[in-house]
Amino acid sequence: MDYSLLSKAPLFKGMTPDEVKIILSEVPFRIKKFQSGLMISQSGEPVNGLIVVINGVVKGEMVDYEGRVIKIEDIPAPGALASAFMFGSRNRFPVNVVAVSDGELLLIEKPDFLKLLMKSDILLINFLEMISNRSHFLSEKIKFLNFKTIKGKLANYILEKAGKESVLVTVGMTQNELADFFGVARPSVARALGDLEKEGYIEAKGKIIRIINKIGLADLTIE
Repeated sequence: MDYSLLSKAPLFKGMTPDEVKIILSEVPFRIKKFQSGLMISQSGEPVNGLIVVINGVVKGEMVDYEGRVIKIEDIPAPGALASAFMFGSRNRFPVNVVAVSDGELLLIEKPDFLKLLMKSDILLINFLEMISNRSHFLSEKIKFLNFKTIKGKLANYILEKAGKESVLVTVGMTQNELADFFGVARPSVARALGDLEKEGYIEAKGKIIRIINKIGLADLTIE
């Protein structure tokens, strides 16, 4: 196992690879391989312990009542899965987890992980920070999914990428990936981008977007 990669995981922040190896040696753990396209966990299944991607990439996605698949996020190594739900009274996966590539998972059962948290202040603080950050991410995602129009979703995405000061945005996803992210068809994304440009909100050149009318974009997010 690559302990140098694990030491870069949020859970092990501030620990050296040797320290990660030592602390993991104190409890049983398993390594589980997965293949691209595999359904790793389904929405509603119990979260029985810590799950960390130690190699490869997985994604969280949900299916709405009309059967449309909405990608929530990609989770590359060394990200954790459903950590914020592990100790809840309803400790179940909120979304489907699907493998994007071949890879491996580190699995530690809940009682054993609890022992580690009680032994290490660093792990405990890092874990609390992780679940706080996940709560913030999920609240932002819920807000995003509530936007009714594709233009509203795109406007929010562009403004979030730009921040308060910048007017230049590098889009980190292809139109197909944006369509998955928004839970819509690719032509709808292309059409909405074209409309935003025609209506004078943005200028788009490849993956670079220049914001022309920031106030107008913000107005689209509240329609």
